[in-house]
Amino acid sequence: MRGAVFLERDGVINENRADYVKSWDDFAFLPGALPALRRLAASSFAIVVVSNQSAINRGLVSWSEVNEINGLMVREIETAGGRIDGIYICPHRPDEGCDCRKPKPGLLYQAADELDIALASSYLVGDALADIEAALAVRCIPFLVLTGRGQEELLIARGSRVTSFFLASDLAGAVDWILSISEDDRAA
Repeated sequence: MRGAVFLERDGVINENRADYVKSWDDFAFLPGALPALRRLAASSFAIVVVSNQSAINRGLVSWSEVNEINGLMVREIETAGGRIDGIYICPHRPDEGCDCRKPKPGLLYQAADELDIALASSYLVGDALADIEAALAVRCIPFLVLTGRGQEELLIARGSRVTSFFLASDLAGAVDWILSISEDDRAA
């Protein structure tokens, strides 16, 4: 078993949109995301996208369109020297009560089972409290980035009971920290 770095897609890898990413034309990589993913690809971590995509069950985008967007994203990441080892999507709206929509940890459990991931040796990088809560539910180390919804969510976190997370300016900052932590562990 190996550890993983779980990544939210919208707001961490690409720009988050209030009206959802519904086509490749709506998709824009955040500055520094591709070099960060290239650095992460050189590690032994599995790199796994876990993303709530309620636009599917809202009827705003189809599964095939989301798969096409994700396929093009992976191709661009690979062209830049990075990799994605798995993509796990929750299509449900918040009112549907599923087990896979973050903050519930269903996507993390599914990925861990299918990709032989040790959750306790893993990290999750997200831009929302739901990401942090999902990570904590499975004992992953959570990072909140200030891109996407991160700045708003940090203000909410300060007024809540969710305080056990690391803070990074963006994916590049989180990757730098994760890689330095894992190097320290190997050196110990």
